[in-house]
Amino acid sequence: MPSWMTMLFAIAAGLLAANVYYSQPIAELIAASLGFSSSATGLIVAFTQAGFGIGLFLIVPLGDLMENRRLVLTLTAVTALALLTTAISAAPTAYLASALLVGLGSVAVQVLIPFAAHMAPERVRGRVVGNVMSGLMIGIMLARPASSFATQAMSWHAVFYVSGASMFALALALALALPKREPAATISYLALLRSMGRLALTTPVLQRRALYQACLFGAFSLFWTTVPLLLTQSFHMSQGGVALFALVGGAGAIAAPLAGRAADKGWTESGTAFAILCVAVAILITRFAATGSSLGIPLLAAAAILLDFGMTANLTLGQRAIFVLGAEYRSRLNGLYMSAFFAGGAIGSTLGGLAFALGGWRLASWIGFALPMLALAFFAITWMRSRLIRNANA
Repeated sequence: MPSWMTMLFAIAAGLLAANVYYSQPIAELIAASLGFSSSATGLIVAFTQAGFGIGLFLIVPLGDLMENRRLVLTLTAVTALALLTTAISAAPTAYLASALLVGLGSVAVQVLIPFAAHMAPERVRGRVVGNVMSGLMIGIMLARPASSFATQAMSWHAVFYVSGASMFALALALALALPKREPAATISYLALLRSMGRLALTTPVLQRRALYQACLFGAFSLFWTTVPLLLTQSFHMSQGGVALFALVGGAGAIAAPLAGRAADKGWTESGTAFAILCVAVAILITRFAATGSSLGIPLLAAAAILLDFGMTANLTLGQRAIFVLGAEYRSRLNGLYMSAFFAGGAIGSTLGGLAFALGGWRLASWIGFALPMLALAFFAITWMRSRLIRNANA
């Protein structure tokens, strides 16, 4: 797999993943422009996320059944049209319908990642997946500040015009570069969906990795949901300042290629423990970010980088671990894994907002710390059990 192809996969992953997050920092502006009620503003973000969640279950598994290149191109084209429709929406109903399709089409990113794993030789598969995942994480981290800056400079409509145009350009690039890949599966679509339940119940590696990642992405989402509130209320930072702060966290995306290389060398177990500890330590660091102190912002920035590093590293290690289980159901495993990832993030965001309203950052940070500690406890139990089994068999 040539390096330019890996780079194309990484860019595509970043652009597609970003679509789910553009609306988050500008939801209030969209709501005011289109006439949403204050209680319905949350639907602006929720419908895009709902479309993505539905796509993980119903569309991503098709990567094990349909020709992959055609599936990716179709989903990217749907996303492009939905983004342009979002940009010209003049009523809440039209906007929400378009937002749902944006999320649905953006699951192309989760078809591309196992596609890249199929193309990569076994000895460098972790490195390739890590490089693609770094693109995805950079896209997620940069989407919010890019959206804020574009809206500040032009309007919220411009965000979706530009992203829609980028999807058309991406579809053209992928059409020229991607090879065809015809899966070996010959089962029906309904049988494909039914098989996902069996895989979820009978694949211990998937179960472990999904739990670790749900906890870590929950802590990640809690942090990025509540820290903007902390920065604006306690440090009196402007929205532009919050957007710049979010850019800092993007440095943590360097973890993806490093974790991929570690997995290729057989260091998945130790790498997982290190990644979980990074997230736990990052949340603890925020406890020392005294309100309004001169060290508060640097400490929060360091915590953001370490948190993103740990979460990204574990995500990459997890995907590398499930991708070696079998090429014939790689897309289904990825759909299940990312569904847990997505569910953990939704729970973390919800808990973070509620905890911050009830007890400020003190309560929110304790909940954020509990999530990686839960993952660490489960990891320790699993590790000790495997050691006992090895000793018994020795």
